[in-house]
Amino acid sequence: MAKWTAQHEAPEPLEGPVVATITGGTILWFAMFLVQLPFYGWFADRDLLWWVWTCAAGGGLGLIGIWYVRGRDAALKRHAAERAAAAAPGTGPGAGPDPASPAAPGSEG
Repeated sequence: MAKWTAQHEAPEPLEGPVVATITGGTILWFAMFLVQLPFYGWFADRDLLWWVWTCAAGGGLGLIGIWYVRGRDAALKRHAAERAAAAAPGTGPGAGPDPASPAAPGSEG
């Protein structure tokens, strides 16, 4: 089976508007749930209630997904800012007082 193993490096993952995508999907799941509620009896008569509750579960899991991807997005931005700060000249330990700190000259509070 070794001859079928890929010999090239995997490509970088695609990044996009993940938070917006998950939020939009969650809104769609909840909208489908709300649209189906007036027909609850029809679904119950035909043993199709799982359609209604699948949409409710999709909306609920979407809320967890929104929480997760917002945290992930914040962590990625924080990591990028730390890397940019470490790469910028004149920053880092011993580079001078932090203008945002209360002990910095000219920052009387």
